Amino acid sequence: MSMTDPIADLLTRIRNANSIGSRKVKAPYSALKKSILKILKEQGYIVDYDPQMDGSRGILNIQLKFGPDGEKVIQHIQRVSSPGRRVFMSSKDIPDVLNGLGIAVVSTSRGVMSGQEAKKLGIGGEVLCEVW
Repeated sequence: MSMTDPIADLLTRIRNANSIGSRKVKAPYSALKKSILKILKEQGYIVDYDPQMDGSRGILNIQLKFGPDGEKVIQHIQRVSSPGRRVFMSSKDIPDVLNGLGIAVVSTSRGVMSGQEAKKLGIGGEVLCEVW
């Protein structure tokens, strides 16, 4: 099976697990996915992620975050840029997702970071996804 958009696959796995209330989800490993999960963890959208390498293939074990009464922390997770339609923005054009309550994940020349951090550093890049 050929996967044309591995980031969309990761986001869909998280969205599906979140919608059924599953606290854990697995995804194939890649360095870019690991960077996206690092941002989600830093911003408080997931509990943790654990990359496990098994030879040449690896798996990312992701622990989703829920509130004290089981409410979902991730209300919405969406791919912005895709292989067929890349979305690049300058630092001043990076969106304030949900008026600052959500985040944009941006791939910049200095690595993957949140949209707020990219704005602060004054660098633009490819907007990978939005989360709130």
